[in-house]
Amino acid sequence: MVIIGYWLLVVFGGAGSDGDGGTEPAGSGGLLGGLGLGGVPAVVTVSLLAVIGWSVSLAGGVLFSGVPALTGVLVAALVCAWAGARLAVRPLRRAARRGRGPSRADFVGRTCVIRTGRVDAAFGQAEATAPDGSSALVQVRQTGDDAFDAGDTALIFAYDSAGEFFWVMPYDAELDPDRPI
Repeated sequence: MVIIGYWLLVVFGGAGSDGDGGTEPAGSGGLLGGLGLGGVPAVVTVSLLAVIGWSVSLAGGVLFSGVPALTGVLVAALVCAWAGARLAVRPLRRAARRGRGPSRADFVGRTCVIRTGRVDAAFGQAEATAPDGSSALVQVRQTGDDAFDAGDTALIFAYDSAGEFFWVMPYDAELDPDRPI
């Protein structure tokens, strides 16, 4: 009941589903990683352990009686919970590994080509190329007195999320430390 209640809170936004250290790759540091249960959020792994362990102990408690048998049921519940959670976590790791999607912040630090006749504090557009090779026409602004002409190269140095535009400055290819010599 507690786990179902918790996950209902997660689904309806009342609680977070991310645990600390749970998304580390299998075999890396941390308790869950060391047990082969890492790679997904910790709350998912702990929920699986609790449900599987509880189910096995409930079934064992019904089938067996006596202290020695119930001690064996406890050990079996722990082993089954670990093995079952480890099997269930494997396919979930692929879903958890998906990186963040493309972001406008990916353009910051990259160059762009001015596509409008002017760029000032209120107007301007440029074509920017993302790290994956795709290009986008983006809104750009500048604060200085530098004049940009269509076709000039500029450096994107910040993103203004309120105005949804990028701040640019002149770019001199000769000062680029990564330029081919």
